[in-house]
Amino acid sequence: MSDILVDMKRKHDFLICVDSDGCVFDNMELKHKECFCPVTVNAWNLQSVSRYAREAAEFVNLYSTTRGINRYPALIRTLELLGARKEAIQRGYHCPDLTPLKHWVEISDSLSTAKLEAYLKTLDHAEPLLEQAVAWSKEVDANVAHIVHGVTPFPGVREALSRFAEYADIVIVSATPHEAISREWTENGLIGFVTEAAGQELGSKTECIRKANSGHYAPDHILMIGDAPGDYTAAKDNGVLYFPIIPGREVECWEKAVREVADQLYEGTYAGDNMNHWLEEFSEVLMEEPHWQVK
Repeated sequence: MSDILVDMKRKHDFLICVDSDGCVFDNMELKHKECFCPVTVNAWNLQSVSRYAREAAEFVNLYSTTRGINRYPALIRTLELLGARKEAIQRGYHCPDLTPLKHWVEISDSLSTAKLEAYLKTLDHAEPLLEQAVAWSKEVDANVAHIVHGVTPFPGVREALSRFAEYADIVIVSATPHEAISREWTENGLIGFVTEAAGQELGSKTECIRKANSGHYAPDHILMIGDAPGDYTAAKDNGVLYFPIIPGREVECWEKAVREVADQLYEGTYAGDNMNHWLEEFSEVLMEEPHWQVK
């Protein structure tokens, strides 16, 4: 079976892989606070603990080292954090048995809703939790399509992509569904910089970087740009370079990408001290544990 990343038409010796939500677009808070959180409260019957559910979801998806992970592992961690929180327990909340969802996350090669629906059809028994997860995910997507419009890229993004495109192929590598990526990049006039777009349907970010490379680029000619630790992990897994768009400092980072990083990458001087400087800055921003667990 053909794969758009493996089969893409390569024109350059460099490859830029770039995340979308929270990296190119200032839409992470909008999507999670206005789209994901309300649906999570409603679909998982969290009304009586909505305050704590929102705090858990925002911590997992925005403010912790799991920022930017796929929605299904994020859902698992959110519900488990909520289930372990004293205030939620006092209000009668018990985390459901998430074993079926955890099992699917472990075995699936793509954590998309379409894959989950296909998996459900292979089972010889009903799995209400997975059906609930599908319904939740579809309602989230409907909310995103209804609410998330007119979100512009961070200042500096267009200039950086234009500069990189002079000597590199550019691939979107995102955990966002392809439809949303295509819509947002097209309506903002950025899709013309892109060689290919890989949403959650094409696999993990680690897998997408591997397929986009397919042995065509030298490791020090590949740069992953992202705003989350998972993006850095995907870069490390492939032995390629990483430049962080640091949450809260996005405009500064994109300005540096234009003025410094693009030239450093091309000249072969980004690896080493220059990259390590940005990694140190990045490591100081996101939390490992939520504030309600820190003594």
